[in-house]
Amino acid sequence: MRDDAVARAAAVRLMIFDVDGILTDGSLHYGPAGEVIKTFNVLDGHGIKLLQQSGVATAIISARKSEIVARRAADLGIRHVHQGVHDKRVAFEQLLAETGTAADDCGFVGDDVIDLPILMRVKFAASVPNAHPEVKSRVHYVTAAGGGRGAARELCDFILRAQGSYDAAIAPYLE
Repeated sequence: MRDDAVARAAAVRLMIFDVDGILTDGSLHYGPAGEVIKTFNVLDGHGIKLLQQSGVATAIISARKSEIVARRAADLGIRHVHQGVHDKRVAFEQLLAETGTAADDCGFVGDDVIDLPILMRVKFAASVPNAHPEVKSRVHYVTAAGGGRGAARELCDFILRAQGSYDAAIAPYLE
């Protein structure tokens, strides 16, 4: 973790997630009809919900297109979903325009070199332990948990703590 990671996370108003390798473990399961399974972590999902409830908007930008991702995003209330975008810069610019958000108000978590154009523009860049070395060397925060194994939850909790809203986010569960 870089020294300025907490301050950078405190500035996040829109957190953007890659899918494969971040919200999933990166495995692709194919059957005779094509892609049939993606596995998501419930802790990650709840972390995203807590982030949203604290006022941080969420979005997905993924190079792959999957109905499974669209369903998961709908389940989590993620309104901004850009899939099947191989030049993620284009989707990022569209997202900024859609939301009226500046790059300095965004965080992004990705794991491969295709994610670098966004990771290098946002205020808070994060990744996972098994990310490509070029990515890990350029981000502000690398999670301890792996993609699809609690990384998104860890990241959401980190942002909530940096913004001073973690205690309020979990308070309803402590009563």
